[in-house]
Amino acid sequence: MRSEAGKKVECIIGKRQKPKMNKMKLSVAIIAKNEESMIKSAIRSCDWADEVVVLDTGSTDKTKDVAKKMGAEVYEMVTQGLTFADWRTELIKKTKFNWIFYLDSDERFTRGCEKEIRKIIKTKKKPRTTHYAVARENYYLGRRVRWGGSWPDYVIRLFYKPTLKKWTKKLHEEPICKGEIGYLKTPIEHFTHKDITSMVEKTIKWSGIEANLLFNANHPPVVWWRFLRMMATKAWERLVKQQAWRDGTVGWINSVFEVFNTFIIYARLWEMQQKDSKK
Repeated sequence: MRSEAGKKVECIIGKRQKPKMNKMKLSVAIIAKNEESMIKSAIRSCDWADEVVVLDTGSTDKTKDVAKKMGAEVYEMVTQGLTFADWRTELIKKTKFNWIFYLDSDERFTRGCEKEIRKIIKTKKKPRTTHYAVARENYYLGRRVRWGGSWPDYVIRLFYKPTLKKWTKKLHEEPICKGEIGYLKTPIEHFTHKDITSMVEKTIKWSGIEANLLFNANHPPVVWWRFLRMMATKAWERLVKQQAWRDGTVGWINSVFEVFNTFIIYARLWEMQQKDSKK
């Protein structure tokens, strides 16, 4: 099987229980990699949907097996070098129904959000509002946080699929979709930053991408004072402007880590610039 870009896609289809008899037709799409500890709860939270499709992007743990046992249809993208935008675009073709909701493996539907989505998609008419943003209740290190930019943290996730063309950008991917945007009144839960180890691993992974984007945009040379400026700006934004200190110890940990993450991005950018100057 091949995707639009000619990428090889292996299909591993799990058995799906017969959808509940109702008027709604919703596909929930999940992208996952090495999420065996999280994927079960994610799929369980959307057991009310007509279809759950999981796109595995190279797991070496039991993510695929767990997802199949939970009744999801599982596909595996085996080609390297793709982005979340590529994977989200691939899922447009893998889902069956006219409404699609993108749920991450560390996110959970709430019952309030379920009821609201049911009301939105039960109509048979072509909607004017074709895509919806949903707020996320963020949990850092097991604690609910509300400051430091963590709330309401809107992300566009629900789409009337015929109007969704594709996703773009390597980082902070965005959808290309026709029609008007709406906002769900009830949130989903987001269990991010599970522990310090996972936070460090994400920094190592994503800081390289961010540094590369800055390098390709011909960012000015990184000198010593730029580190101080960017780190101070991030600290002021999180702790003062967005008042992350109000979340207590977890807020301070997350803010300081954001400053550290900023340092790593610019250190890697500096490294790229140094290598480029020696060519």
